[in-house]
Amino acid sequence: LSLSASMSKMLSRIAMTNSIVLLLFSFTFLEHGLLFQRVSSLGINYGQVGDNLPPPDKVLQLLSSLHINKTRIYDTNPQILTSFANSNIELFVTIENQMLPSLVDPQQALQWVTSRIKPYFPATKIGGIAVGNELYTDDDSSLIGYLVPAMISIHGALVQTGLDKYIQVSTPNSLSILQESYPPSAGCFRPEVAGVMTQLISFLRSTKSPFWINAYPYFAYKDSPTKIPLDYVLFNPNPGMVDPYTKYHYDNMLYAQVDAVIFAMARLGFKDIEVGVSETGWPSKGDGDEVGATVANAAVYNKNLLRRQLQSEGTPLRPNMRLDVYLFALFNEDLKPGPTSERNYGLYQPDETMAYNVGLLSSSSSTTTTTSTSSTSIISLTSSASTAIKKGTQRSIYSTCVYLLAIQMLIRRPY
Repeated sequence: LSLSASMSKMLSRIAMTNSIVLLLFSFTFLEHGLLFQRVSSLGINYGQVGDNLPPPDKVLQLLSSLHINKTRIYDTNPQILTSFANSNIELFVTIENQMLPSLVDPQQALQWVTSRIKPYFPATKIGGIAVGNELYTDDDSSLIGYLVPAMISIHGALVQTGLDKYIQVSTPNSLSILQESYPPSAGCFRPEVAGVMTQLISFLRSTKSPFWINAYPYFAYKDSPTKIPLDYVLFNPNPGMVDPYTKYHYDNMLYAQVDAVIFAMARLGFKDIEVGVSETGWPSKGDGDEVGATVANAAVYNKNLLRRQLQSEGTPLRPNMRLDVYLFALFNEDLKPGPTSERNYGLYQPDETMAYNVGLLSSSSSTTTTTSTSSTSIISLTSSASTAIKKGTQRSIYSTCVYLLAIQMLIRRPY
């Protein structure tokens, strides 16, 4: 019995030490940007408004190499749906705005689902359908009345085809639906959309689907660069702001915008709806009056956002609920109308070279630099461009190994 107890004690210590080894190695790699993982809360928007973009099969290879397993497209492009079959990447597809009036008809909705979704599912992982995109903006609200009826018809068609258990139905909204957003606790919807929002949120609650928003702190900064601190919108260290009513502290604008939407829903009597970010990003280039649209700012915003996603952060109002985010965008798209910034949100150029480095490392080589043209990259916490960091990593790993080896030798003394 004594021998058995000694053996049990020794094995327990060895197991504990092995756990410590794994934990310390994890911390070591995390510190130096070498811990890679799929981030289930992170997706990326794959726009196609360009005449020089790579074909879908190449895009699939790029996304797979980045270990990103969710992407959002703005249509139901059959080439993309076919190319992404039997992959690990989930698609969030979109019904174009102009189609909504016809899809209010349940028969038209059923035809859309049977021709646009069913032929590709389940080989192609389709996890969500966006019914329109930003149907209410400051410029146009003519289609918003069709929104909820079309969503109900599409969901009904999914039920008829047996796909409702696998595919959610929602719609991305712009922040122009808010009458107030500052401080976050003052968040409320515009009076002219409050009725539609009530119908929409009721539908989302009944189908257990999230409320999506397209949130761009960049726009707020561009409009008031002398009033809004740049570090606050870029997720950099800063004093932040405290909501005077809730006393919640916000160190970045994106989380404040999300919480403003949550408070707006609560004012309508809905406190249990998940909110996700269907678009957010920062342009790397802009016109003369587009303050802040630079490569440096774009790299910092997206890199810091990736850091937050790796930590599965929630907002101050919902700290224990992971915030799902779709980064905008994968590529620069040369045919997008509007100011220069609209064509420069991409992490990548159309030739698959990085527009800037947000901490993407080559999976085929440990010597990736910020000018690498490799398309086989994975997300890390920091860039690997610095040789000093690599040398520091090697020293840290060596020291950790020696330290842990000594511990192992100590615990294996005779009992």
